[in-house]
Amino acid sequence: MATIHQNLSEYDESKLPSGEKMRIGIIVADWNPEVTYALYQGCYDTLIKHGLKEKNIRTFQVPGSFELVAGAKLMLNKWNYVHAVICLGCVIKGETSHNEYINHAVANGLIQLSLDKNVPCIFGVLTPNDQQQALDRAGGKHGNKGVEAAVTAIRMAALKNLPELNQYK
Repeated sequence: MATIHQNLSEYDESKLPSGEKMRIGIIVADWNPEVTYALYQGCYDTLIKHGLKEKNIRTFQVPGSFELVAGAKLMLNKWNYVHAVICLGCVIKGETSHNEYINHAVANGLIQLSLDKNVPCIFGVLTPNDQQQALDRAGGKHGNKGVEAAVTAIRMAALKNLPELNQYK
């Protein structure tokens, strides 16, 4: 089914492990704040909804999406007992190919950081063609990518750290 016809943030809540014993970090880019702060709110609310305690959620803000990887690494070095790190940003296409360079750098950096630190680093970066597509995916008609990133973080943290809570069999 094409994205245009669905809410991408729908999931089966009954199959999601509890986040009660988890500690999760969130790195959010300040660039495109109307979008990124909506992503953050969806992410944070989802983590709380699934049992994470406020004291076990740490948030760092970085200037833009390019800085998400460095922010995640700083968090892992400073607050090194997190079960997952969620990186939230938005890079709108525009007139040049800057978006491709940034998106590839962030995706590759997060993969490498995940492997190096053995902690899931979740790519919650929107890569839309325009502002409206970004808004549609930050709490609009296509859901909220922040919710999806939170669900992914909980599942990955359970997979790695709390297998007894992993209900996906």
